[in-house]
Amino acid sequence: MPSPPETGDKIGGVPGGSRTVDRSAKGRLQAVDALRGATIISMVLFHWCYDLRYLSGIPLPFFQPPLLDIWRATISWTFLFIAGWMCSHSRSPTRRAARYLLVALLVYLSTSLARLDAPIRFGIIFCMGASTLVAGLALRAGLLDGRWWQTMALLVLFVMLLRLPEGTLGVGALALRLPRALYDTPYLSWLGFPGPRFVSGDYYPLLPFGLMYLVGTNVGVMLARHTLPTWVFERSFGPLAPIGRHPLLIYLLHQPLLLVLASQVH
Repeated sequence: MPSPPETGDKIGGVPGGSRTVDRSAKGRLQAVDALRGATIISMVLFHWCYDLRYLSGIPLPFFQPPLLDIWRATISWTFLFIAGWMCSHSRSPTRRAARYLLVALLVYLSTSLARLDAPIRFGIIFCMGASTLVAGLALRAGLLDGRWWQTMALLVLFVMLLRLPEGTLGVGALALRLPRALYDTPYLSWLGFPGPRFVSGDYYPLLPFGLMYLVGTNVGVMLARHTLPTWVFERSFGPLAPIGRHPLLIYLLHQPLLLVLASQVH
């Protein structure tokens, strides 16, 4: 199940890159906060439907593929993109990654103890932490410099690897089955090759989902060289922007509350 990226959307420096426009005085990206806030609301509704359907046994005819898969993708891909974008402005990607990975560890421990569903191993917050480390290294090495062809290449590679955890490379007529040996080891689940006994309630390995994070990072580098419209910083978006400023806190608190509510529904 999807979860949100970290807050901290103030404009800062771009590690490993150059900036032609200094927008540091502009403050927070209110539009990004609002987009994340809307996505957080969507996430809460998704988790509420999930709990009702799969934990409380309430029939929800609409909550099934393809709508379920499309809904989940709109949430998780948006979070990954925004988190990658914000990483391009981070002064310390390593510290940001450590926060993500610490939260991922807490989520794993709590879901293991709760035993209401499969424990969450290598979920989306883990993916954000691992992707932040990769993005930080790529920025320092100058491998992500905001060029449009880099963004397109990352997007194409993301689509081509979407079914990697299922053992397939490519899409449609171009799809190829990968060697089974890649999935026979329990040590590559984090990368995108789940082992024979791997189970997780929320699985977002580094491949392919880290590529969407890198798309956001590269777009962030590109946008840092341009002046954004003032409404991105100043426009009021009602309650959406305030909600979007506290994503990890809402993520950690909302699911236990939903589980309590779902347990009262029969």
